[in-house]
Amino acid sequence: MGIRMPAKRTTVRDLRRHNRSLLLSKLYFDGPLSRHELSGLTGLSAATVSNVTAELGEERLITEAGLVESDGGRPRVLLRVDPAYGHVAGVDIGETGVKVELFDLAMNRLATVEHPLASPRPDAAAAVTQVASGIREVITESGIDEATVLGVGVGVPGTVQQGSGEKGEAPRVHAPTIGWKEVPLTDLLRAQGVELPLFVDNGAKTQGQGEMWFGAGRGARHAVIVLIGSGVGAAVVTNGTTYRGSTSSAGEWGHTTIVYGGQECRCGSRGCLESYVGAEGVLARYRKARGGKTASDEDEQTQFADLLESAGKSKAAAKVLEETAGYLGAGIGNLINLFDPERIVLGGWAGLALGEKYLPEIRRVAGEHALAHVFDQTEIELGQLGPDAVAIGAATLPVAALLDQGADPRTAGSKRGSAA
Repeated sequence: MGIRMPAKRTTVRDLRRHNRSLLLSKLYFDGPLSRHELSGLTGLSAATVSNVTAELGEERLITEAGLVESDGGRPRVLLRVDPAYGHVAGVDIGETGVKVELFDLAMNRLATVEHPLASPRPDAAAAVTQVASGIREVITESGIDEATVLGVGVGVPGTVQQGSGEKGEAPRVHAPTIGWKEVPLTDLLRAQGVELPLFVDNGAKTQGQGEMWFGAGRGARHAVIVLIGSGVGAAVVTNGTTYRGSTSSAGEWGHTTIVYGGQECRCGSRGCLESYVGAEGVLARYRKARGGKTASDEDEQTQFADLLESAGKSKAAAKVLEETAGYLGAGIGNLINLFDPERIVLGGWAGLALGEKYLPEIRRVAGEHALAHVFDQTEIELGQLGPDAVAIGAATLPVAALLDQGADPRTAGSKRGSAA
C-alpha cells in the first residue's frame, strides 16, 4: 500500500492567481479576444471573466482593442495585454560579447547595444560590468523611465543552479567552458547598481523559449531548440514546458559524446559534440587542416563567415564544413531518437550560418542516424529569431513571470526560482 500524501489545499488566493494567469496568458498569446471568447477558451464563467478582466483593466495590464460584431446583439469589446504597460530587457552573455536589448510588452525592440569581450574566457566581473552598462544604455537610448521596466532576463553560456528562496540564496552560474564556477551573477549585478528584478537562465533555454513563443517552435508541443555558437546547447520542450532536470542542467547536448576518445573538449572531456560542431572547435579543425595556420586575426564570427565563404575554393575548408554538417546531422539524429520531437529548430549564430548552406545535408545525415519511423514525423527547421534569439528569449523571462503569477514581477515574489 502506497503512502498517501496530504492534498494541497487550494485557497481563494491561489484560485484568484490562477484565473488572472490563465486570462492574461490567453490574451497575451491569442489576443485580442472578447470576454465571451475568453470564457469559451478558458472554461471560466462569464462572471469570473468579467470580474477578473475588470480588475486587470483597472491595473492597466489589459486594454480595449476595438469591437467585433456579435450574433444579433451589441458589438463585443475586444481586449488585449497593453504593450505600453511596461518594458522588459533581455541580455545575451556570450563567449565573445554582451548584447542587451529593450522591448515593450509586445516584444517590439526599442533599443540594442553590444559590447565585445576581450577574451573567449571572459572574467565574470568584466562581463557583469558590460551588462550593467548595457542596461543603462538601452534605457537612456530609448528615452523610457526605468521605473517602467518589469525586469531583466539574462541568458548565460552555462547552467544556472537556482538558489533557495527561503534562505535568500542567489542563483549560481556554472560555465566551465569559459572558466566560471558558482558565479553569483545577480549579486554581482546588484553590486553594479542594477536594482531591477533579475531572471537568469541558460542561453540555450532562453533561445528555446523565444523560438517557442515567437519563432520556428510556435505551435509545437514537443520540440528541441538547439543553439550552436562558439559552444553548443539545447532546450528540450515537452508539452510546452522546458525540461530542466534535477539541477537545471538538462540540455547539455554539446557535451554528449559523438566520437569515443575523440578530440579534447574545453569542458575537459573528449569527443564532445561541441568540439566538432561549435564554432571554436570547427575553426580549430580548420587550423589543423591548414597545418596550424590561422585563417585571420579577426573575431570568431568573422573567421567562421570567412570559412564558409572559402568552401567553394578551398578543399580544406569544404572538407571541414562537410564533416561538420555530418557530425551535426548525427547529433540531431541522436536527439530525434532520444526525445521523439515534432520539430527540431537549429539556431545560434553559427548554427544559422551552417544551416543556410548545409541544411539539406544535415537533414540527410540525421535521417541516416535516426529511427526511420521517428525521423519521418520530425521537422528540422532553421530558427526564425536570428542571432538575437538568446536576448529575445531572455526578455521573455520577466514576461513569463508576469503571466505565471498574474501579477507584476516588480511587486510580486517570483515562483519560477530564477528571479532575484
